Amino acid sequence: MRTHIRCGTLFTGLTDRADADQTIVIERDRITQVVPTAGAPRAAPDDKVIDHSKEFVLPGLIDIHVHLSYGNAQANEDIDIYGSTEFRALRALHAAQLVLKAGYTSIADPASTGYCTVGVRDAINAGMFQGPRITTSGRQLTGHQGLGDWYPDSIGVPDSSIGVLVRTPEEAIEEMRLQVKNRVDFIKVTVDGLHRNPATSELMASFNQEELDVIVKESHRLGRKVITHARGREAVLYSARAGVDIIFHAFEIDDECLDAIVKSGSILSPALTFLANTILFTRPSDPCYKWRPSMNRRDIEVACEGLIKARKAGVPFMVGTDSGFAITPYGEWHAKELEIMVDYLGFSPGESLRATTSVNAGLLREGKNVGRVAAGALADLTVVRADPLQDIKSLQQRENIAAVYLGGKEIAVDPPGKVTTYQWEHSFRQWNETYTRDRVAELAR
Repeated sequence: MRTHIRCGTLFTGLTDRADADQTIVIERDRITQVVPTAGAPRAAPDDKVIDHSKEFVLPGLIDIHVHLSYGNAQANEDIDIYGSTEFRALRALHAAQLVLKAGYTSIADPASTGYCTVGVRDAINAGMFQGPRITTSGRQLTGHQGLGDWYPDSIGVPDSSIGVLVRTPEEAIEEMRLQVKNRVDFIKVTVDGLHRNPATSELMASFNQEELDVIVKESHRLGRKVITHARGREAVLYSARAGVDIIFHAFEIDDECLDAIVKSGSILSPALTFLANTILFTRPSDPCYKWRPSMNRRDIEVACEGLIKARKAGVPFMVGTDSGFAITPYGEWHAKELEIMVDYLGFSPGESLRATTSVNAGLLREGKNVGRVAAGALADLTVVRADPLQDIKSLQQRENIAAVYLGGKEIAVDPPGKVTTYQWEHSFRQWNETYTRDRVAELAR
């Protein structure tokens, strides 16, 4: 039995344009034909015909920056300390299902609690639960100046955290070999964090060039791509020179970095949604209100200048949102990065859609089997009641997601009910203020 899907408009993910009146023919979980409807094969009596002739059909969307084990965290401690690994794994499965219902049939998780996401990936692939296709790292490798080592030395980098401290290239190699043994799909390295060089005010890389070269070389020898968290100039430059596959953020990229990226062939994935949401949604009652929104405004201003140059130089971009924080909750803002790419970086809607489909597929386990509507590809589709080529923001409206197909099977897109949260999932901070007599008097005015 075959399935015939009539498409009013079809975006295949392989070009920046769409075609009208197309038909997709599916056998089992794969696409066998994509043809104009006028010349489509006739449906047999036992074939299934699905009419999306008034809707826009595109490949199942892909977000390569979703932290499934974070639990929509409100604080670093929520990510690393509170909630058992077992609970986080089950919570991650629920998060993955929220992402799928938003039209995202594939995701990548760059930094997980232990092997939580590996377990979720395998349970979904085994058919135990419904969820998106998942490609994942394990814990992210960090040095002392890296993003993962943010607690006092008396705590260090706990085993329950999403980072693992490596003090030497030898320790990094052993950690990577262990992660590969435990079947991660790629390696994530935090090449900088929040520490700035007092002499230059630049963010300091957590590994020098020689150390990062060793890490990347060994990961590639083990058959694993490398993603780096690199916001500052030094980390971006070292990442490109080392030949990493994907550089996350690259906010402080300069011309020297750009030259190195063009030479190495590294791909950029900015994840500006996290910054934009922080600016737009942070309230005066939030502890970070006094510093983070203003910092992120500067980050976006600086980032856009360099990232626009990179786009014009032909550097490929992948699309990710840094979902998993309170400011980027699961299933909510995955398509916002496309709007930002269009409005801030000068992408056309078609370019941004291709980036989040066939280009993003280059990181995934499934590779060219996803991110495209083409013969031989898996029948993962997102159907929209709007034309995102005309209004890229339409993908952010839940009511516009008409249907989602995973391997040719339609899944329910109705959002699940709200779940209960536990106090022990979160840090125990109870007040945002210190209530001195002067502060109480101010609040009373």
